[in-house]
Amino acid sequence: MDTAPSPEPIRFDTKIAVLLRADLEPWQRLNVTSFLVSGLGVQLPEVIGDPYEDADGVPYLPMFRQPVMVFEATKETLTTAHARALSRALPRAVFTSDLFATGHDRDNRAAVRAVPTADLDLVGLAVYGPKNAVDKVVKGARMHP
Repeated sequence: MDTAPSPEPIRFDTKIAVLLRADLEPWQRLNVTSFLVSGLGVQLPEVIGDPYEDADGVPYLPMFRQPVMVFEATKETLTTAHARALSRALPRAVFTSDLFATGHDRDNRAAVRAVPTADLDLVGLAVYGPKNAVDKVVKGARMHP
């Protein structure tokens, strides 16, 4: 098995982006990012690469096959990005402020279901799709520092 890196960069025609509300605490940013990206591989198996293995043959779980771009934005920009993702019918995951008060998946789903789309208090959004479409969704956000 050839483990040498390819000399040519790999270009992706798709993009995975996570938008975080800029006023989140550091622990919240990590928590929201982790939850948001966890759903992508389940619904979109093409985003997952092959399993890993170290030189001793110890196996590791596969991960995304491409980078995850993380952005931060104001509440208003996040709301606009969500509307853009919906209008383009892009695969997406949401994290609302209500989820910080729940303790498990069932309560998370109930908290989101209880709020109309236009009233969701979004603190995070993950989106996947063609690079140009995702770029349009995240327009106005900036790369996370």
